[in-house]
Amino acid sequence: MEVLCREFWHANQEGSGPLLAATISPIAPPSYLNRLDAIHRDTDAASINRDISYSLTKTANAAIQYPNPEITTWTEIYSAYWYAIGAILAAEHTTTRPDWTKVYEAWKDVANTVIKGYSSGVLENWTLPVLYTAGKHLRTFAIKADENVQASENGTNFNVGGLQEDIAGDFGKNEKLEDAARVINRMFTLCISDRAPLEESRKWGLYYTTNLLFKTYFKLNSIGLSKNILRALSASRTDMPALESFPQPHIVTFKYYVGVIRFLEEDYAQAEENLTSAWHMCHRSATRNIELILSYLIPTLLLTRQQLPSPRLLSPYPRLGSLFAPLTLAIRKGSLSAFDTAIAEGEHEFVKRRIYLTLERGRDICLRNLLRKVYLAGDLDEEGKRNTRIYIKDFAAAIRLGESGGSREGMDVEMEGSAGENNDEVECLVANMIYKVTPFSTTFAPHVLTFVRHQNLMKGYIARERGIVVLSKNGAFPGTGI
Repeated sequence: MEVLCREFWHANQEGSGPLLAATISPIAPPSYLNRLDAIHRDTDAASINRDISYSLTKTANAAIQYPNPEITTWTEIYSAYWYAIGAILAAEHTTTRPDWTKVYEAWKDVANTVIKGYSSGVLENWTLPVLYTAGKHLRTFAIKADENVQASENGTNFNVGGLQEDIAGDFGKNEKLEDAARVINRMFTLCISDRAPLEESRKWGLYYTTNLLFKTYFKLNSIGLSKNILRALSASRTDMPALESFPQPHIVTFKYYVGVIRFLEEDYAQAEENLTSAWHMCHRSATRNIELILSYLIPTLLLTRQQLPSPRLLSPYPRLGSLFAPLTLAIRKGSLSAFDTAIAEGEHEFVKRRIYLTLERGRDICLRNLLRKVYLAGDLDEEGKRNTRIYIKDFAAAIRLGESGGSREGMDVEMEGSAGENNDEVECLVANMIYKVTPFSTTFAPHVLTFVRHQNLMKGYIARERGIVVLSKNGAFPGTGI
């Protein structure tokens, strides 16, 4: 146990939580790739508790003397860690399918022992990274155990830091991850219920454990449970440090998940606020995290501000560019056929990211841009101003052209039906453009349907008797400068 105890005392002398957490890491550092093997070979099951206790209290490097309760707690933690190392090595060195279920159960003992240490008040708040390490790897091993059950093991990968693009697993096949969620919830409760003064409080671990729960719930497709966590945080707000006082990585991850939760609830104003904040705070070198934030922020801004991502924004992120560039170009051009093609080609990825339905609403903006082109192409009146009276048939021709992708053959096919029927459909589309997005009031007069409340996409009314749309002289297409 010389290696383990030397690391332990060095971390205590430095007062470093991350160094202390590294002593129970299941990943060997690059500078000591044989670390787990060395620790496991240093003792056996019959002697593990005695050897660890002796090494912690008698080692020559022990410059700090601890009371017996703390030595007892760390003996229990390192004993559980030793058994977990054995399970990890057995899984990694087997010639058959690794048994990650045993690894998960062994690591769960580590997590429970760490929780016990904090619950008893033995472990101080500067050691909170130990709790983070226990929870982070518990989640990882739970996922691998469930994958093992599903006979779809993908290899060893312990990297679960930062934001994650977690996609729900098969229903009813996440038994270990559901169990891990309950253990991580205990960690969250451990932090939020602490009543010690703030300088000594476990509340400083609150947002890390919250983020870990969010990741787990997203993976389980139980996003509704995240709302319970948000309610608990809101209820305890007065007893907590200000959000800005927490480490910035914790804040960025928290705001990202809150933004996604609000996005899925269609509360796009709150989604925009949280995702924008996460984007601005995220370190510029964290390319993958920025990608994940933007994958929700771009659809959000499309609806809240009718803003499209610029080529400059997308250029550092090829994956985002391949997803959003075709849609962006189609909306800018007002090409309905190109928009429909881009949506269809990206459907699998959009559904996986949970943004498909939101992006579909961008078709309204694409249609708005197409109708705006008709308006801009119109004649000028005697005063040099654009004619605000547009024939329905002109809008109908533009829509047919937009849906056919500019193909003359496509237009001919579209025009084979009844002209009256086509104009009725176009009239309905235009009415919807005037109607959306805010509530409206109507005034009915003979042969005239007037929409009188300010709208976000198009301002005007339809004069059915004359078959024209009368656009507002001031801001016919709000937000476009027209």
